[in-house]
Amino acid sequence: MAVSQSANVLEKAMGHIEGGVTEQDITNPDRDRQKYADPSGEKMKALVWNGKNDVQLVETFKPKVIEDRDVILKVTGSTICGSDLHLYHGTIVELQKGDILGHEFCGKVDSVGPGVKNLKPGDRVVASFQIACGECMYCQKKLSSQCERTNMNKVANVMYGGRTAGMFGYSHFTGGFAGGQAEYARVPYGDVNLLKLPDDIPDEKGLYLSDVLSTSWNCVVDTGVKEGDVVAIWGAGPIGQMCAAMSFIRGAKRVIVIDGGPSAWRLDRVKSKTPKVETLNYTDLPKGTTVTSKLKEMEHGGPDVALECAAGEYAKGWGHQIEMALGLETDTSEIVNEMMTSVKSFGRCGITGVYVGFTNHFNIGVLMERGIRLIGNGQAPVHLHWQNLLKMLQDGSLDSSIMLSHRVDISEMDTLYRKFAARADNLQKVFVQTRFSDPPAPGTPELTSWA
Repeated sequence: MAVSQSANVLEKAMGHIEGGVTEQDITNPDRDRQKYADPSGEKMKALVWNGKNDVQLVETFKPKVIEDRDVILKVTGSTICGSDLHLYHGTIVELQKGDILGHEFCGKVDSVGPGVKNLKPGDRVVASFQIACGECMYCQKKLSSQCERTNMNKVANVMYGGRTAGMFGYSHFTGGFAGGQAEYARVPYGDVNLLKLPDDIPDEKGLYLSDVLSTSWNCVVDTGVKEGDVVAIWGAGPIGQMCAAMSFIRGAKRVIVIDGGPSAWRLDRVKSKTPKVETLNYTDLPKGTTVTSKLKEMEHGGPDVALECAAGEYAKGWGHQIEMALGLETDTSEIVNEMMTSVKSFGRCGITGVYVGFTNHFNIGVLMERGIRLIGNGQAPVHLHWQNLLKMLQDGSLDSSIMLSHRVDISEMDTLYRKFAARADNLQKVFVQTRFSDPPAPGTPELTSWA
């Protein structure tokens, strides 16, 4: 928390970099009601960050159009993501109390700015989790996550050596934009960052084009999974589960999913939905057996490809736990090291789980000596993939329902965070409804309530 607040102070002292095309640091219309709130005075429910391990459902003001290409959405579906837990735990810097969270959402267009010509009120759409301008060098290539003009945060720019796109509901480090875990959301450059949903795709499928499907597909294709590969996946959450299914779509011969501890139940879920998957529970390994040695026992030389779908926040060994607690590193290198020692020589390792800063004890020797290809998959460029993935949902070649486990109401969003963080109630991927949502689509979960 001290690091986060220090980053806030540093950013304020340095000031944002120039060249931005959309206003920054509008994480809640209540910050300046006169400037950002709808003049009707209408209120909405929204989930805000209130401190480490503390989120709260509040009533705040409906946002209004403030820029020509804004779109205001009635949110009909949102969700919680494993990367939201990094915010919940306070490991992402530059959070401020009252910030509205949530980067995955879909909805119906409520109103549009005068510059929006391709959308009208009532259209069903899904939002890209990143905010792209549609015009810069990266956006022209549909590499939307690297937009040069929507995140003017100087700390992030200096730290990463270049700009990354603004993101919804993901701290001022990514531009400071209010998220979609709310009843309304403002979408800057809405004509670029919203994709129309056809009638044959219900919200319970279309929502996940926002992030999880695009992120999983990007992980698989960017790391180069191909026909005949043996793929090992670290993490059996929604991203890992979809990467497993997508690896088979790409022609993988075998897929081994690794998890354990309080998340071990997820291995059974993944296996039940995709029976061809093999699983490895690291907590059940006998003394003296490591994940690396077990993988090499299962496949001569180890897998061809390793996919990191967990994140650098979760240290297993006490050494990394101490270093992270003392601020000596932001992320543990344990999983990445394990991946590199597990794959065949000249094998490919892709990192999709969130890593935000610096790590210690990185095994650079194995990277060089065995020719390991370590690939940072980056925040997935949603615009590059979402139209193709929509077609796959429509023709049935991709089934996103395998990860959907629960439906909850936004009124219980704070409870959902606590349970999701505890890996409780077999929560895998959740659909969060609002007062604007349609009834559950056939074959999707009915409403769960903890009230």
